[in-house]
Amino acid sequence: MSQPAVQENQVANSLAGSATRTALVTGGTRGIGAAIAAALAADSHRVAIVGRDPELLNREAAAIRDRGGEALPIQADLATPDFAEGILKRIEEQWGAVDILVNNAGINRDGLLIRMSVDDFTTVLAVNLTAAFELSRRCARTMMKARWGRIINIASVVGETGNAGQANYVASKAGLIGLTKSMALELASRNITVNAIAPGFIETDMTGALPEAVRQKYLEKIPLGRFGSAGDVGSLVAFLASPRAAYITGQVIRVDGGLVTA
Repeated sequence: MSQPAVQENQVANSLAGSATRTALVTGGTRGIGAAIAAALAADSHRVAIVGRDPELLNREAAAIRDRGGEALPIQADLATPDFAEGILKRIEEQWGAVDILVNNAGINRDGLLIRMSVDDFTTVLAVNLTAAFELSRRCARTMMKARWGRIINIASVVGETGNAGQANYVASKAGLIGLTKSMALELASRNITVNAIAPGFIETDMTGALPEAVRQKYLEKIPLGRFGSAGDVGSLVAFLASPRAAYITGQVIRVDGGLVTA
């Protein structure tokens, strides 16, 4: 049998052997997070959605169930101590260990460096970076035992380029990129892939509230001439969680319409 034929059979066997997995998505109640949860559910994964607003949590979980999927809403604040233990206990009681972890939750408290408080800096890092570390650390233990896992971190293009007025947010996203690369090296031998997605300007409630003049200024910088959709990110997460992405790890994949090319 030729080498290409062998490779095709290996891919086919891998896809045939794929099964429903348990996914955890933080910040899954709106925008990019909701699109990620929906995309994973559409691929027949069980999805635990973590957020702070119970109304939004129940709404997104109901939407997944209405489409025939399985969803578990979990209310939690990622800035509080011991948040991870409570989240993972709920999931384990319902479905077992987490197979796919998507660290999407993120907050911003923008301001110029000289006016930014220590609290504004540390709180953003706690939610955007430390929470991702804590969940990854805990989930990696069970993934290593299973010799299979996917960790996908939602970073940002500003984590690579910087952005005035967002020293705390940029630091958290740059840290998430570094965390991704280090974890990928540590966990690869156990068949666990770790990747980061760096969205650019995505149509969300935040970008929708921008003045039209500001929106046009941003659009002029994007070669594709439009903002991305939350679904653009969600579909990439679903791909990275699938057997088709089994040989991709330690990467930072931009979803930015060509905004950053270097």
